[in-house]
Amino acid sequence: MKYTDKEMQKNRFVPRKILIVDGYNIINAWPKLKKISEDDLEASREILIGHIMEYANIKGYEAYVVFDAYNVKGLDEKIEHFHDVEVVFTRENQTADSYIEKFISTLSKYDEVAVATSDYAEQQIVLGKGFSRVSARELVNDFSKFKENIRKSSTSKAKRYDSMNRLENKIDSEIFEKLERIRRKK
Repeated sequence: MKYTDKEMQKNRFVPRKILIVDGYNIINAWPKLKKISEDDLEASREILIGHIMEYANIKGYEAYVVFDAYNVKGLDEKIEHFHDVEVVFTRENQTADSYIEKFISTLSKYDEVAVATSDYAEQQIVLGKGFSRVSARELVNDFSKFKENIRKSSTSKAKRYDSMNRLENKIDSEIFEKLERIRRKK
C-alpha cells in the first residue's frame, strides 16, 4: 500500500523496519549452513530462521524469510510464522526473487527495508526501489559480530561478579559450603 505525504501526516503513518531474506541464497553463501544443508536441508532452514529471528529482534526488524519452491510440483504458496519471523515458501514456478520483487513493490517508500541476497540482479532491483540491500557476506559478518558482542558482554558481567567483594570470592569453597549449610538450617 502506497501512502502520500498528506496521508502519512493525516494517519500518523509510522514507517516499519523490514528485513527480507532470500533463504536459499543466504544458506548457500553461509559456509556453516551450506555444509549442514548438504545432509539436512530442513535443519539448515531452521537454523537460518533462528539466526534471523535473533538478528531481527535485536535490530528491531520485522523479518521475512523467503524460500522458493521453483522446481516443486503442485506446491501452493505457504506462509508460516515462527515467533517473530514470517517464513514464505513460494508456489510452484515462482522464484524467491520474483516473490521479493512483488512484495517490496507493495511497501511504502518511507519504510526502512533491507533485502538480504547476493543475487546481483535482485540487488539492483532493490536499490532501484530505494531500499537497501545486504549481501550474504555482510549479513553473516554482521550476525557474527552481533553474537561476539553478546559473548563479550556476558563474559565481562561474569568477570565483574567474580571480582566483587563477596565472601564466596574470598574464602575457601569448602568453608563457604559449611557456612552456607549452617545459614540454611535456621
